[in-house]
Amino acid sequence: MDGTVLVADDDRTIRTVLTQALTRAGCKVHATSSLMTLMRWVEEGKGDLVISDVVMPDGNGLETLPKINAERPGLPVIIISAQNTIMTAIQATEKEAYDYLPKPFDLPDLMKRAARALEQKRRLQTTPKPAPETTASVGEDLPLVGRTPVMQSLYRLVARVMNTDLTVLITGESGTGKSLIARAIHDFSDRRTLPFVVAAAPDLEGIDGPSSILARAKGGSILFDEVGDLSEEAQAKIVRMLDSLSDGGPRIMATSQKDLMEKMESGAFRQDLFYRLGGVSIAVPSLRERVDDIPLLANHFLARAERDGAGARRFSDPAMELIRAYSWPGNARQLENSIRRLTVTAASEEISLSEVEAVLGSQPAIEPLISGSSEGDKLSASVAKHLRRYFDLHGGVLPAPGLYTRILREVELPLIEIALDATGGNQAKCADLLGINRNTLRKKITDLDIRVTRRRKLM
Repeated sequence: MDGTVLVADDDRTIRTVLTQALTRAGCKVHATSSLMTLMRWVEEGKGDLVISDVVMPDGNGLETLPKINAERPGLPVIIISAQNTIMTAIQATEKEAYDYLPKPFDLPDLMKRAARALEQKRRLQTTPKPAPETTASVGEDLPLVGRTPVMQSLYRLVARVMNTDLTVLITGESGTGKSLIARAIHDFSDRRTLPFVVAAAPDLEGIDGPSSILARAKGGSILFDEVGDLSEEAQAKIVRMLDSLSDGGPRIMATSQKDLMEKMESGAFRQDLFYRLGGVSIAVPSLRERVDDIPLLANHFLARAERDGAGARRFSDPAMELIRAYSWPGNARQLENSIRRLTVTAASEEISLSEVEAVLGSQPAIEPLISGSSEGDKLSASVAKHLRRYFDLHGGVLPAPGLYTRILREVELPLIEIALDATGGNQAKCADLLGINRNTLRKKITDLDIRVTRRRKLM
């Protein structure tokens, strides 16, 4: 790797690590904690690549990007940021950053991206591009928050497709935020000043349904919500509408929590509509597939509730651990509703474990693992099916470390809870039922924060 790299970050450790790694790779490095110094170097013609943080003591790295582009067209900038939201990824793309990486970043990955940026600068002759318009804010309340690799990949994909004319199919379980993804694609695209029309089944059943939808969209964006639930007649109307579109027509997007490929193969979904909608497919992961984002989301919802006047709240460590371990079959929507309830019912500023347990109720954490199984499936087959899908949805990126412990807990916690309930809370009978030592059971009850209630139970 050859070239001069300008590093701007207010964290001394990051500056040191990047300086050492880039120097060992053969680069010259200038590092600073000031955007003003960075801009002075850029204006002086120094540097073949910039690596910059977003939040700096004297400004915002994203807001500096247009200045760098105007001063030095073609100078690649890699943005690194602890603000791990979809907004950061989209804004970095809009302001023509070469690349974006969340903190904490993988150093070898960053070095590969830096090498590609330097090589591209050497090979390509770029021309000045106008600085993009300032976009209208979508709002900071979008719960599209996450630092897990699967969410960061989703952010990058959204940023790449937002200004294309390709159709977009957004899939995922109920409550994952599919419609929010569609709204973000529209609100950060070149169509942001045009209408965003959501079309559900009732909109398509009338005679003038599609033509009415087209008239309302006016070249903006149309989202067909839960397209997998549409009747055959409604599907046919959409196909005819899509075939009639000309250049300058609206952007088409669709959401589905059902497996459209499976429905198509069974004859329940039109093949021609499936292929027309699948220009780009975006899979939105469930909370179970990004466990490390759950505390981030939970605190995000607490902050939102406080802004809405609910008062300041925080979770105790055991309460947060239970929230992190819960399966959340309703995903982000269920999480938000539960936290809103907790901000109202909590007795003090700190939300306790027992208060979280009361809100979550008795729903077993294993439910998402076996939902959708046929009656004849064995538990092992259901779990295997879930785990294969879990790995597939990561798109070639490994899940977060600690998977073995998380999966065992998903199975062990409800098993012990249900066994205790079946034996009326009698730990001796429960240990015998499970075939484990009573002391082992007691330790597991403590480690898993299981509340034991003794009562008479005949079973």
